[in-house]
Amino acid sequence: MIDPVIFTINIGSWTFSLYWYGVLVMLGVALAAWIGAVEVKRREEDPDYIWDSLLWVLPAGIIGARLWYVLNTTLGGDLRYIQEPLTIFNLRQGGLHFFGAILLGAVAFYFYAKKMGLDMWLALDSVAPGLLLAQAVARPANFINQELYGQPTNLPWGIKIQAENRIAPWDNMLLYPEETTRFHPSFAYEMIWNFFAAGILFILARKYKDKMKPGVIFGAWLILAGVGRNIIEFFRPDQPGFPGTSFSYSRLVAILMVIAGVIIILVKYKVLKFLPAGKETYSIAMPLEERLKEKKGVKQVGSHKLKVKKAVRDEDKKPGDE
Repeated sequence: MIDPVIFTINIGSWTFSLYWYGVLVMLGVALAAWIGAVEVKRREEDPDYIWDSLLWVLPAGIIGARLWYVLNTTLGGDLRYIQEPLTIFNLRQGGLHFFGAILLGAVAFYFYAKKMGLDMWLALDSVAPGLLLAQAVARPANFINQELYGQPTNLPWGIKIQAENRIAPWDNMLLYPEETTRFHPSFAYEMIWNFFAAGILFILARKYKDKMKPGVIFGAWLILAGVGRNIIEFFRPDQPGFPGTSFSYSRLVAILMVIAGVIIILVKYKVLKFLPAGKETYSIAMPLEERLKEKKGVKQVGSHKLKVKKAVRDEDKKPGDE
């Protein structure tokens, strides 16, 4: 098996370890940003906005991914984070959830887009394919960490899971011997689906670009990501579910994603008319450099006005006034 730690540096009492999980996740982030920048540029928007937004999106995504994992784990009956709250901050123990990263990352991106005058639909349509590919690129880390596997299988692509990484009931080595028991590689199934779904989005965005309304690619992403997750949940026995059922919280979220995606598309094509369809084309913002100069100029003008007002007030003061 591959060691999850690439290398470790020890300097006195300080230790730094570089993990495959962190490297692959950051590689996925870089890939998603690059694809988003390419797609934004193809839609005649300044790609620098995508790279600049990472200062907002990346911290929010990490926090969201961790909080969602903690919440999901706690709802599943594992109270370790309630009993030892400080372990929430120990990311070295693992525990990030894609849904949380998307949710809080999207919130941060919304405020960034609003601040910069970006068309939100243009941005979401542009980053959607990259999100799928980013998740796919990071999935091999789950194989290295011996996690996110499914039930035992006799299929030729079943993988070996070491005893210390087994979950119940497959941690019983008498019933499920380590040398002969193989498991579904659930992470690989999701990786394959994500590559497939990203391909569909690229085809829709490029081959049928004249028929795509703003927001439709993002709606299609919600549907494809949601459908894929629902399929994968059949091979994810580790996911906490509603008490007394095998229906996981992640599956509920995935179903809601599909519903939201369908509604967005139907609204955009005016099949459903209870919500406004919005603009027929994207709005293009000014280049990022010009936007920053404009904001800097506004601040300088505002600062100058305050100084002038203060000087006027000082001149109006009578001798001895304080």
